[in-house]
Amino acid sequence: MVRLAFAVLAVAIAAAGQTGGPPPHVVSVSIDGVIHPITTEIVAHAIQQATQDRAAAVLMKLNTPGGLLDATREIVQLMTASPVPIITYVEPSGARAASAGFFLLEAGDIAAMAPGTNTGAASPVLMGQQMDPVMRAKVENDAAALLRSVTARRGRNSSLAEDAVRQAKAFTEKEALDGHLVDLIAPNESELFRSLDGRQIALWSGTKTTLHLAGAQVTEAPRTVREHLISAIADPNIGFILLVLGALGIYVEFTAPGTIFPGVAGGILVLLALSSFSVLPINWVGAALLLLGIAMFVLEAKFTSHGVLGLGGTVALILGAVLLVNGPPEMRIRLTTAISVAVPFSLITLFLVSMAVRARRNKVLTGASGLVDSVGIAQTALEPRGKVLVRGEYWDAVSTAPLEAGARVRVTSVDGLTLYVEPALEAVKHDAQVRS
Repeated sequence: MVRLAFAVLAVAIAAAGQTGGPPPHVVSVSIDGVIHPITTEIVAHAIQQATQDRAAAVLMKLNTPGGLLDATREIVQLMTASPVPIITYVEPSGARAASAGFFLLEAGDIAAMAPGTNTGAASPVLMGQQMDPVMRAKVENDAAALLRSVTARRGRNSSLAEDAVRQAKAFTEKEALDGHLVDLIAPNESELFRSLDGRQIALWSGTKTTLHLAGAQVTEAPRTVREHLISAIADPNIGFILLVLGALGIYVEFTAPGTIFPGVAGGILVLLALSSFSVLPINWVGAALLLLGIAMFVLEAKFTSHGVLGLGGTVALILGAVLLVNGPPEMRIRLTTAISVAVPFSLITLFLVSMAVRARRNKVLTGASGLVDSVGIAQTALEPRGKVLVRGEYWDAVSTAPLEAGARVRVTSVDGLTLYVEPALEAVKHDAQVRS
């Protein structure tokens, strides 16, 4: 009886110790949007944080249309080298892990999907262009080999996964589960952790570990300022908008020197746009077309082309935007974005050019040049030198004909502080003859 009492007490103490300990810790990282080099940095920092915190797992939440294959390979390498188990999870409902996202889903130690999600369609696209049969075969074989290696190691259906590359097959969450592409379907994180609690898995290194995830506390992996900024502007469509707005601000500054703010804001926006494009594969033909388009608008202000240069600049901007990014369709600048940004930019620029041209054609009203054609009164007799009053100021003057004091004169030229004048009546007759 005493032994039984001690046994019950020991079990109670052990249970109290287990329930009183801290809950498991899971580090979460979201891949939401296009996969590019900055995504690699974000995943690397999340795995590093989980390792330092001795987290029970890394939860990689996927909702991506795909991205760059090189960046995807780097992330897969980070995942396979991680000492912390990685759970890849396509969520929320309506999300997808398409193209490059399918590779990341399969690379997880545990692959899961939420109801109403899909994955697959992983056929590679080279530089957003049509590939010849030999090049397509090389790229597909390379991608298929990577996927076979990952899925075979994870104990998943390599043959069906390869179909996502070679035949661009896509799968619903149920099809992926039935085809042994994912390990389970879970409606939310809590249910996911509850289903995985106590499951034994083998990491890529071969080390076996048991997951303890019931009631896990999830914390989002912190991001650096650079990661936040580049992630926000890494969309090529946003980068193109920033570039055009920056170019417009700089153009306004050159058109109206001294306004300062448009030039400062434009310079900042251009630098942000360049930061955005720095993480994307750039087609230099597209970049050259953008520069050509901007150059045409500058030349429009110098030469009278009757809008030909402006129209050519608009076309060059649109073509340059569409060709700017080498990558799959989801990474390129959309044609609608290119048109909706380039056309207003062109109209605003041409309006500024027309204002500058009209300003140059107007008669100068200030300085020495502004005195030409002004009418004044002779204050002394001009025989031929004397004094005249022009615009409320007294000037030394030289007349082309003798004039009496009080006669009206017209300024024909200025030489230093001396005005050359002629009788105003002769100027009127001269103008009349010219008009006739």
